[in-house]
Amino acid sequence: MAIPTFWDDQDTAQKVISEVNGLKDLVHTFDKHEDTLENLEVSYELVKEENDSELRAELEPEVQSLTEALNQFELFILLNEPYDKNNVILELHPGAGGTESQDWASMLLRMYTRWAEAKNFKVETLDYLPGDEAGVKSVTLMIKGHNAYGYLKAEKGVHRLVRISPFDSSGRRHTSFVSCEVMPELDDDIDVDINTEDLKIDTYRSSGAGGQHVNTTDSAVRITHLPTNTVVTCQSERSQIKNREQAMKMLKSKLYQLEIQKQQEQLDEIRGEQKEIGWGSQIRSYVFHPYSMVKDHRTNKETGNTQAVMDGEIDSFIDAYLRSRMN
Repeated sequence: MAIPTFWDDQDTAQKVISEVNGLKDLVHTFDKHEDTLENLEVSYELVKEENDSELRAELEPEVQSLTEALNQFELFILLNEPYDKNNVILELHPGAGGTESQDWASMLLRMYTRWAEAKNFKVETLDYLPGDEAGVKSVTLMIKGHNAYGYLKAEKGVHRLVRISPFDSSGRRHTSFVSCEVMPELDDDIDVDINTEDLKIDTYRSSGAGGQHVNTTDSAVRITHLPTNTVVTCQSERSQIKNREQAMKMLKSKLYQLEIQKQQEQLDEIRGEQKEIGWGSQIRSYVFHPYSMVKDHRTNKETGNTQAVMDGEIDSFIDAYLRSRMN
């Protein structure tokens, strides 16, 4: 950062600053936990010497609090896979069910936005297609922050909702599904071979909010990679050029993810592993009726506080899943 030409490349400079801030947070958090531990050790010695029950009662919740903080810190430093530290591209796609599923997608959108804001991550909406009556037909977010992908890779999969539908006049119980796709934002030094002949590029009028200019020009961009039928769209910028650049980055991430998935499937085939694919293989169920419960089917982690989860408190599920992968 002290090099005179550091700011010549703004994007690279911002990535370096983000990495530095992440390292500073790591060291600061370690120092803070170390100081807390030393203070607790002194208090513990006093408890032993004086057998002070009142001091012991004060000490116990502080020890519990430090234990929880150290568990979070341990998870933070264990996020060391190649792209864990990267920003993340998160897509939500409702399943069959029309308005009900589209409303469920908007609830998940709010959940992930709240979670990101609590982490002081920056959230950008790259693409947004509103539902016909309520909710969203599809949405793509860019969530920027240190280890954003490392955390949210735990959310990839199908999310299932069971509730009394507010859109059903008969008050019947409905089950809805939304698929959550998660990809790391790739740096320019990652080589993904994309031939321009394989691309179909369409421009269209933005459907999202953004003022008069956005909505009256063909600034939104859709790119289709013909060999894999992979489609990406971006309408977050006023400039068609910038939207095209962002869409190409998204395509690069998707194609890279497809290649990784292909390699994993080949390994699973060699190992003889069989995995279900489809709406039946949901990773998590959110039940609002006839009882309240959110349960992750991969780790069996569950909670009855559905409102807290929908307000973005999903760290316990992320923690359980990531730890299960590290065992």
